Amino acid sequence: MSQPERKPSIRAVPDLPAAPVVTQELNFDSQDLQACVAMMQGGSKTFFAASRLLPPRVRTAAIALYAFCRVADDLVDEAQPGDTPLAVLQERLDAIYAGTPHDHVEDHALSLVVQQYKLPRHLLDALIEGFAWDAAGRTYDSIEDLHAYGARVAGSVGAMMSWIMGPQSMDTLSRACELGVAMQLTNIARDVGHDASIGRLYLPRRWMIEAGVQPDAWLAKPTFTPAIAQVVSRLLEEAERLYKQAHSGIAALPPDCRAAICAASMIYADIGYQLRREGLDSVNKRTVVSTTRKLMLLASAWTQVHWIRVSDHSPPPLAAIVGLVEGCQAATQQTGNKAYFPNRAMPQRVAWMLNLFERRENERLDRNSLRQAS
Repeated sequence: MSQPERKPSIRAVPDLPAAPVVTQELNFDSQDLQACVAMMQGGSKTFFAASRLLPPRVRTAAIALYAFCRVADDLVDEAQPGDTPLAVLQERLDAIYAGTPHDHVEDHALSLVVQQYKLPRHLLDALIEGFAWDAAGRTYDSIEDLHAYGARVAGSVGAMMSWIMGPQSMDTLSRACELGVAMQLTNIARDVGHDASIGRLYLPRRWMIEAGVQPDAWLAKPTFTPAIAQVVSRLLEEAERLYKQAHSGIAALPPDCRAAICAASMIYADIGYQLRREGLDSVNKRTVVSTTRKLMLLASAWTQVHWIRVSDHSPPPLAAIVGLVEGCQAATQQTGNKAYFPNRAMPQRVAWMLNLFERRENERLDRNSLRQAS
């Protein structure tokens, strides 16, 4: 049964605990970071490969952050009756923010990120709350409710990455949150069938009813119909709107980060375009963007990023992310804006990724040739 309609909000947290004195910096050669890298290589090859496009100062922090988020997600998702994963995670975050992390490599690594960047605590709290919504099997009546979910599980990550990259302006953080929400909506549109197979439904229930589909009956026997295609199309339209709204924020990022974020945005948006080309059937199959297409988008992003400009008339932030941004504003008033450190190796990192895609595509073509010859 769906929950009654409400207007979820994420509270700002103006009073942050005093940050501990930094005694160590996170670097890629540290033991904790290398353990996190091994975790990503073993379970998230796509993320680890994408992280190679980021400058070292961001890449190390991103890996540490992602490792903790992944462990937190697993802890909540795999909880057994009687377990209290949220209480455990809150206790671990308390220790991390006190500078006394528990004896887990991901906690030690995240603690260094928190110390170096004064990462606002409420962003991680929001992310964990989103994980809890998943574990509870929460459903979403309206697109606004779905925005609230996306703000937690993806907008918070966008805000944390933007905070780490710098500069920590409220408009840039807003656009980063919206980009995260847009990506999450794309994920939902692409994974309708997969989610239904594990008993989860993220499509707005009102949209389904308006299209003539009863959500609970459909979830019991998921099938692809023109009505479901209509709902998926509406969701992609909303994602596209948010991609466009977030786009100008890329220009406000440090130069060494813009191409990577632009490429990620373009590749994710292309999942939606590909889904449309395939007839919007995300019930029976999962849309993927080919390696060749990713290569083209990556090259295009490197070109386009030089022409992106910050908008003269910034739109108001999506309602669901206001609390996230306000919490960051309170934190900025305490810590001040930090300057970013330019990295001159971005062209080399883009060239590395292009070569990687080319090599994999050549290997695929060689395999196909061998099959045809045999």
